[in-house]
Amino acid sequence: MNQLLGAHLLGGGRCEFRVWAPLHRKVSLHIISPADRVIDLTPRGGYHEAIVDDVREGARYVFIMNGRERPDPASRSQPDGVHAASEVIGSDFEWHDAGWRGLPLEDHVLYELHPGTFTSEGTFDAAIGRLDTLEELGITAIELLPVGQFPGWRNWGYDGVYVGAVQSSYGGPRALKRFVDACHARGLAVVLDVVYNHLGPEGNYLSEFAPYFTDRYRTPWGLALNFDGPHSDEVRWFFLHNALQWIDEFHIDGLRVDAVHAIKDHTAEPFLQELTTAVRERGAKLGRMVWTFAESNLNDPRVITPKEQLGLGFDAQWNDDYHHSLHTLLTGEDAGYYEGFGKVSHLATVLREGFYWSGQHNPYRGRRYGAKAKTRNGAQFVVFAQNHDQIGNRMHGERLSQIVSREQLRLAAAVIVLSPFLPMLFMGEEYGETAPFQYFTSHSDAELIEAVRRGRREEFREFAWRGEAPDPHGEETFERSRLTWQPHNELWQLYQELFRLRRETPQLRSLDMSAVRTVANDEERTLAVWRGDVLIAFNFSGEPRTVEGIELGPWGWALRT
Repeated sequence: MNQLLGAHLLGGGRCEFRVWAPLHRKVSLHIISPADRVIDLTPRGGYHEAIVDDVREGARYVFIMNGRERPDPASRSQPDGVHAASEVIGSDFEWHDAGWRGLPLEDHVLYELHPGTFTSEGTFDAAIGRLDTLEELGITAIELLPVGQFPGWRNWGYDGVYVGAVQSSYGGPRALKRFVDACHARGLAVVLDVVYNHLGPEGNYLSEFAPYFTDRYRTPWGLALNFDGPHSDEVRWFFLHNALQWIDEFHIDGLRVDAVHAIKDHTAEPFLQELTTAVRERGAKLGRMVWTFAESNLNDPRVITPKEQLGLGFDAQWNDDYHHSLHTLLTGEDAGYYEGFGKVSHLATVLREGFYWSGQHNPYRGRRYGAKAKTRNGAQFVVFAQNHDQIGNRMHGERLSQIVSREQLRLAAAVIVLSPFLPMLFMGEEYGETAPFQYFTSHSDAELIEAVRRGRREEFREFAWRGEAPDPHGEETFERSRLTWQPHNELWQLYQELFRLRRETPQLRSLDMSAVRTVANDEERTLAVWRGDVLIAFNFSGEPRTVEGIELGPWGWALRT
């Protein structure tokens, strides 16, 4: 355990190869190029390893088990896709961020970015050209959707099967390093979305190497990863190794861990607790601030409770209650997981308490749900009016700009940015992007393609959306989802001013939830929020209203110091 995995160049033309394959007595290494040769690996405690001469960056290789050739599970580059040979990649890079120490948690203003649709080129290098505009806007941290190699060249990233191989169509590992280096040069942190609850179905050969999966649990996406059964120590290390690789080699400043509620683990020290501890310790060793963010729909305070208090130890978590309460007020939608929201007082409760559902009966889930948050630190919650899930999991992928008025978009901007939490925008939100963000894939298996189509249709049944769902496999679905990139308009300028107010107003900089007071009027659909002695008044009605002596137009808001 705790050994380097994959291929690592040692210098002098030598390379160390190591793979965990306890299901096999013999594993061979097939170096395909530049010179074809086969080397038998030495078995050692379930691992198979060798140091091989005359191997340099760019060499292609696979492992041979029972006559079958498979890519490296810990591959760092898959230039020809998930079924092809792995590529040896050096860890060397000319970094220019020696003085970078990271970003304090409370200073995060997040911008969620999908590398494939952020620019017309769909690459990290092209994205660098837009960083100055994001810095000018007031963004302080870029949150990248998953970059692990997935099938084909278009995907959200959650079908990745090589968690440490940077997607080749985005430019590969060196392009990601250039992007991170460029971010740090502008004072921008980089948070990477990592998926440790499942792997995609196509190109997923891990079960042929070792017991990575268990049939004792299931996730919405198939078999669960084996975090608490026999051999789970090595499974845990595989993913811890990956997390530390992003921090050490790619200088990533934070990890957003996808769907932690889908990780099944009944050990005394859960994998997620081990993960947050390892990340925190590695950051301290490197002298950098490195944070962990959980995507969780559990409303469970243990997610952001320190390990010493028997929590999972995440620094912050995404807050669905804030999104759902705001969305229902803006749109009137109340189907599916929006059921039970719709009052201004619901939003007020989240502003004061962190969660709305904190133990009362939830009609959507049909049971009591959640528990009270135990923190008064608003920096432990990430809030948003839109994100990739909330847009892309609508039948047609409409953004708020397509379903509410411009006045409502301005109101949503103020509700998010002036909250006592960490604000996050989804790319294009800052100027009211009208292109949808739809669900897209490029699998090569016909049965899988059809299964994904069926699955998408079934997901929409609990909502009242009409029409035909876009074809996830259609290239046109992907092309429709590209940004049109139209910054510097009046909405963009509003966001810029809101971020300035947040930075420069002491009461707004403080994320102490104890200083938040609210007065909600559900009949008038108005909300007054005090952040210390700063009053923010919101009108969620389509009629003029007066809030604490402030006259507001329909869907208006105002700030008084």
